[in-house]
Amino acid sequence: MKEEPIYVAFSTQKGGAGKTTLTVLAASYLHYELGYNVAIIDCDFPQHSIHSMRKRDFKMLEDDEFYKGMAYEQFTRLEGRKAYPIVESDTSRAIADAERIVEDYDMDFDIIFFDLPGTMNNRDLILTLAHMDFLIAPIAASRVVMESTLDYMISVRDNIIATGKSNIKAMYLLWNLVDGREKTELYEVYEGVIKELDFPLLKTFLPNAVRFRREQNIEHKPLFLSTLFPPDKSLLKGSNVDTLADELLEVLNLTGHE
Repeated sequence: MKEEPIYVAFSTQKGGAGKTTLTVLAASYLHYELGYNVAIIDCDFPQHSIHSMRKRDFKMLEDDEFYKGMAYEQFTRLEGRKAYPIVESDTSRAIADAERIVEDYDMDFDIIFFDLPGTMNNRDLILTLAHMDFLIAPIAASRVVMESTLDYMISVRDNIIATGKSNIKAMYLLWNLVDGREKTELYEVYEGVIKELDFPLLKTFLPNAVRFRREQNIEHKPLFLSTLFPPDKSLLKGSNVDTLADELLEVLNLTGHE
């Protein structure tokens, strides 16, 4: 009998908070670098950014001998391990799509990531959120972002978790787009507010850096954001993506599970 995968969403109602980028980085690092079996259900209708990224990645692979060689080398080293599936979906069928790929693929998925829209007045989104095991909300040191995200967390806690009818085991906040290498006093002020609301905060924070937007390109610079490759080791240092992956595995109780 197949093991049940853990459903995880980087979720917030604030656009531009980095949830799509975080989803791809976490999935690619865990799948290609650490050997966990992951999938992504892309419900962010109508743009479907992650599904579109996968199409761009495959197109570049077809057209560019450099990336074709990289892919051959990687998938040979990984002994035939394939690219993780990305399903184009929406909130009305997200859970059904997740259940389908679990049945269709000859593997046990460890984690299925969901890239969700942020509009809380969508009944299908609320039902999908209720099926998540863990929610991680990226935040930035901005009053607009903080207020929007904390309102979102409170709404999920009071209107979904409090009913006792959800699968949500925990929600976490994650500092993203941090200016500079270290957090300033402003972050301490915001963390005081977060503590008062009793929301757990992941220890890892991610910097605001150009590398987080570096996809495949005709100049063949080291890759950071890709659905087919993990972040290049030369760019990983200082990004905290590896640290985030390790902390996620602890939170999800998957350490040593690969």
